[in-house]
Amino acid sequence: MKDAVPQTIRLSDYTPPAYLVDEVHLTFRLNPSATRVTSRIAFRPNPEARERRFKLDGEGLKLIRAMIDGEPVTPALSDAGLTCDAPDAPFTWEAEVEIDPEGNTALEGLYMSNGMYCTQCEAEGFRKITYYPDRPDVMAVFTVRIESDLPVLLSNGNPVERGEGFAEWHDPWPKPAYLFALVAGDLVNHPGRFTTKSGREVDLNIWVRPGDEGKCAFGMEALRASMRWDEEKYGREYDLDLFNIVAVDDFNMGAMENKGLNVFNSSCVLASPETSTDANFERIEAIIAHEYFHNWTGNRITCRDWFQLCLKEGLTVFRDSQFTADMRSAPVKRIGDVITLRARQFREDNGPLAHPVRPESFVEINNFYTATVYEKGAELIGMLKTLVGDDAYYRALDLYFERHDGQACTIEDWLAVFEDVTGRDLAQFKRWYEEAGTPRIDVEESWTPGAPGAQGGGTYTLTLRQHTPPTPGQEVKNPRVIPVKVGLIGPNGDEVAETRVLELTEAEQSFAFEGLTAKPVPSILREFSAPVILNRDSDAAERAFLLAHDTDPFNRWEAGRALAREGLMAMIVEGAAPDRHYLDAIERVARDETLDPAFRALALGLPSEEDMAQALFDAGHTPDPQAIWEALDALKSARAHAMQDIAATLYDAHQVRAPYRPDAEQSGARSLANAALAMLGRLDGGARAQAQYDAADNMTQQLAALTCLVRANAGDAAVQAFYDQWRHDRLVIDKWFGLQILNAEPARAVEVTRRLTQHPDFTLKNPNRFRAVLGALTAFPAGFHDPSGAGYALLTDWLLKLDPLNPQTTARMCSAFETWRRYDADRQTLIKAQLDRLLAQPGLSRDTAEMVGRIRGN
Repeated sequence: MKDAVPQTIRLSDYTPPAYLVDEVHLTFRLNPSATRVTSRIAFRPNPEARERRFKLDGEGLKLIRAMIDGEPVTPALSDAGLTCDAPDAPFTWEAEVEIDPEGNTALEGLYMSNGMYCTQCEAEGFRKITYYPDRPDVMAVFTVRIESDLPVLLSNGNPVERGEGFAEWHDPWPKPAYLFALVAGDLVNHPGRFTTKSGREVDLNIWVRPGDEGKCAFGMEALRASMRWDEEKYGREYDLDLFNIVAVDDFNMGAMENKGLNVFNSSCVLASPETSTDANFERIEAIIAHEYFHNWTGNRITCRDWFQLCLKEGLTVFRDSQFTADMRSAPVKRIGDVITLRARQFREDNGPLAHPVRPESFVEINNFYTATVYEKGAELIGMLKTLVGDDAYYRALDLYFERHDGQACTIEDWLAVFEDVTGRDLAQFKRWYEEAGTPRIDVEESWTPGAPGAQGGGTYTLTLRQHTPPTPGQEVKNPRVIPVKVGLIGPNGDEVAETRVLELTEAEQSFAFEGLTAKPVPSILREFSAPVILNRDSDAAERAFLLAHDTDPFNRWEAGRALAREGLMAMIVEGAAPDRHYLDAIERVARDETLDPAFRALALGLPSEEDMAQALFDAGHTPDPQAIWEALDALKSARAHAMQDIAATLYDAHQVRAPYRPDAEQSGARSLANAALAMLGRLDGGARAQAQYDAADNMTQQLAALTCLVRANAGDAAVQAFYDQWRHDRLVIDKWFGLQILNAEPARAVEVTRRLTQHPDFTLKNPNRFRAVLGALTAFPAGFHDPSGAGYALLTDWLLKLDPLNPQTTARMCSAFETWRRYDADRQTLIKAQLDRLLAQPGLSRDTAEMVGRIRGN
């Protein structure tokens, strides 16, 4: 385990590596508890280094021998690595170490998953494999020999030789150690091929455990689509003869982009209509695209240091969002991205874990694989594209690939290509990378009618004021450049001013729209053009008008969401009845056959409990999770009664009769039908849901029906039947665990969770299963924040058990406590006691200690 004593790493302390690496030769003699790793590494002094000290990172390694230029050496060893005298000239380092993959429950470095050897080296896992300068700015060509009697032996790059009990691989492209990968096991492959735009043939494989080969076809098609899209959209062609994907059950992350050998959490690649929902299919498509796109934005061009993580992740998230928008519905994708951003990243920005997109310091880099780095990082790319325009964006990307191929880069390198292409000064834009927090934009408007009979018409003026609240370590915030897309809707519902990008660069600016015949209704922040919170006084009638007439799909959805949120606020704070404006407006949207079914399904969604808690807190109220749940439940019931006729019509009209396809058309129809089913389930005691469950031939329909039955308290028999049917499919059983908790009555959520942790299929060692159970509880605020504190105590009990085994997953799960300061004094006291209990644990991992310390604060 890593030392729990915090050592802060700072961006300002960056120094170039003392030595660079030209070639790495690794030999693995695999053994579950005693794998031998022999390394032969060609080092040379770095002429840009500020000091010449030979230091290699290493954790949990048993050094057998070490040599420099063939002569034995005795390095000084520590828990963090070794140091040794070395020549001030090129030399060859050789070492042999022993490691224990079977005992590696942290799932970093080389470990075992159900008899399969697997690696995860990002961010600092390679140091658990052998001694090496484990930093992203040291890039080298790797050659790997794997010795084992297992039938499949894989590593990065292209295969060189295969014989009895061994395989050799060579990756011709220099890479940092975090992109190294090795997989060995009893696997079967789903093969495919792809012809690049230059005519080169590439072999494709998805490797899985025997029995899972029937769940690979969709993933293969998604891979081909990603390769084709990257060629067409960005001009990026694949650069090896082979591309391998491996599905692994025990994996801390979603997937990993190792060069030519992507390792995937099984849940992110295996799919079939019977076992996967439409949402699973879309997620798999996006994750496969994301990891493939890393081949250029992350692998060929990587990060100079881990502070630049957003350079590869933000850009690649933006690219995979573009891909999904092109493959499916662009408006629906944008709305989904914003829902995720607000739920995860805005919460981060408004709490003790707030940090800049490019952090200035860290103790444990694993704790900075966050929504801020990924999702907000992607929003920054989108804003940059809006500011410079599409043509300049793609010219800048071409220059980026040309200038920096094979390099480890910084945010400054990234922004420089845009400045060189456009001539713009992006110093102010850079503040988005350097300052934490979500900017607020306050809006005022004025209308000056034109003089009677005069030409030119009236003038509508928008005044925008920006401010960003203080965040930990950053009290004072400077104005940022914020692209605000605005359109104007006339009184008759027609668009009187098309979308215009307003560049807000000062603390306060005014923008005039001239030549209008009547005062318009503004549609502000179209396409959610910047990750900000917009504050503008408007009434329910205007929201309903925009919901009916706005030509921007995002703002049309946003108007409905705002109507629902404002009505819920009144229900919670004032005890008001469900808002008729919302009920009438949302019924009109549901009936509008000109709208995409997927959009209508999204429009029928309500703000989450988390959304409402933050909205109440921002308005000066202390959120009560139980009161929020009750208001949402009451609004859902009121809507079901108000819309029962149209709900039945929608349900019947959007039944898919054709053979199952996970495409946008069928998925949209099923999502709208299942939204209608959820309303009907509140009226018929689950009768339609039971009929759908009995007839379902795909997981989307079966799971939607089961959810309705559980919510209607009519699901006990179906829950058991579902388990009996799918007990041998680990990914489906993850769904079964989570569904029961998320749909329990709030007062029973902790009890249900505790019972499920005693189920024979629950295990600490599989991150997917742990998240399916304890993660489900934390995703259910009314249950987790039970006034007794039982939810807090139960989570802490399990975090203390998990931390010695898997610090990375433990630390990430601790974020459930990050919003503790917005709740009432009693809940704060209960949560603080659990945070203190965690911090008092002897031997607490560095990952968890840093995370809990940041959350706890002073």
